[in-house]
Amino acid sequence: MTMMIKTQPLLSIGALGVCLLVQGCTSMKLGDKPSSEPPLPTQFPNASGSTSTATMSWREYFKDPVLVSLIGTALENNQELNILLQEINVSKSEVRARKGAIFPFLRLGAGGGLEKTSLFTRDGVVEDNHPIEPGKAFPEPLPDFTFAADFDWEVDIWRKLRNERDAAVLRYLATQEGRNFMVTNLVAEMAESYYELLALDNQLIILNAMIENQQNALKAVRLQKDAAKVTELAVKRFEAEVAKNQSRLYNIQQQITVTENKLNYLAGRYPQPIRRKSGNFDRLALNAVHAGLPAELLRNRPDVRQAELELAATGLEVKAAGARFYPSLNISAALGLQSFSMDSVLSTPESMIYKAAGEMVAPLVNRSAIKAAFASANARQVAAIYEYQQAVLKAYIDVVNQLAQIRNLNRSFSLKKQQVQALADANSVVGQLFNSARADYTEVLLTQRDALESREDLIELKQQQLTAFVKAYKALGGGYDRNVGDGGKPL
Repeated sequence: MTMMIKTQPLLSIGALGVCLLVQGCTSMKLGDKPSSEPPLPTQFPNASGSTSTATMSWREYFKDPVLVSLIGTALENNQELNILLQEINVSKSEVRARKGAIFPFLRLGAGGGLEKTSLFTRDGVVEDNHPIEPGKAFPEPLPDFTFAADFDWEVDIWRKLRNERDAAVLRYLATQEGRNFMVTNLVAEMAESYYELLALDNQLIILNAMIENQQNALKAVRLQKDAAKVTELAVKRFEAEVAKNQSRLYNIQQQITVTENKLNYLAGRYPQPIRRKSGNFDRLALNAVHAGLPAELLRNRPDVRQAELELAATGLEVKAAGARFYPSLNISAALGLQSFSMDSVLSTPESMIYKAAGEMVAPLVNRSAIKAAFASANARQVAAIYEYQQAVLKAYIDVVNQLAQIRNLNRSFSLKKQQVQALADANSVVGQLFNSARADYTEVLLTQRDALESREDLIELKQQQLTAFVKAYKALGGGYDRNVGDGGKPL
């Protein structure tokens, strides 16, 4: 009976390993790092401490059913968002790979071959002088059939592999937050473009109504010219004003087409008409914005949470890089059957082979590469700290700016409505005065022009007001579904 036994004892370098461990620890001393917790004010300026509007779903915040439908279509079909979902799947695969590295690798295989050994070698002399049985020599060439299972395991005694796994998990979660941040941007961009489209519709309505009034005024001027009450100059000035506004119609229509197609593009579909109701635009209102507390930004803003997860991942990567200074323990083993004949390969225990080995090794010469990798990981962590601080600061400033914008636009809109009403009354009065020859035609033209511009400014101001509400909702961290499951698909 023959049995092949291959064993390799653990290397007797315990003392050397401890020495290298101490040396490794001393080589990892680095300077102080900045604090990752930037001080946040306890309140937003001129804001109450109510629950943040960010907790409200976009389906509740935007009440227009056309806009809600468009946003839902965009979240399903937007190509850029779908590309990001595939990048999330890549990150998920990285997590699986890191998890697998912690566990032992077990391989099962079979093999066969032929070998001709020279008689002028040690193995050849042994085979020639020691037959298998009396009168029976080794086959020539010598076959070799093997069925074996191999076991290989790096024991994670310093948590290097587990830290790398946890860092990969955090980066995967960060990609999910990146997806949520893209959703907030997409929802906000859809809403802003939709309100811009409604504003253009209303500008078109106002301009058409003004052109009709100016054409009526032109007819009256022509009659007065025939009656020798005004000159040809007045007629030409009115004709020029009508032509100018008619020309502007096509510019607004082009803007409507472009804005419609922008919405279609964001929704991931080819150009098509968007059915909407554009009336009462100047009285359109969104839900009131409640800022809540600044600390809520840390859990409501996806970009802040993404930066926080990236920071945590870099911290684990620093620990994993530091663990490379320490000795590593590897265990390997094999168990199988081996014979030069298929008839005897299953004969046990004669054909059985096994081996077990363990080794502990530590870096000794090429430590500069490990030091460089550790220094790079540390620098990335410091950069991640500053990026997190920057994300928090940007989030706070975004909210403060948009809250101030809402307040100032509300006041400006109220005064603009008074101006529009005053110029509308003035336009009615100047028409009566012109018909009774008590006002010059230039006063009519200037008053009509001012009335038109004020109404257009009111519509534009209303659009800015709605946009400010949208941006404030986004700045607070609203606009994405908080019940999104694994894979990133919106529910």
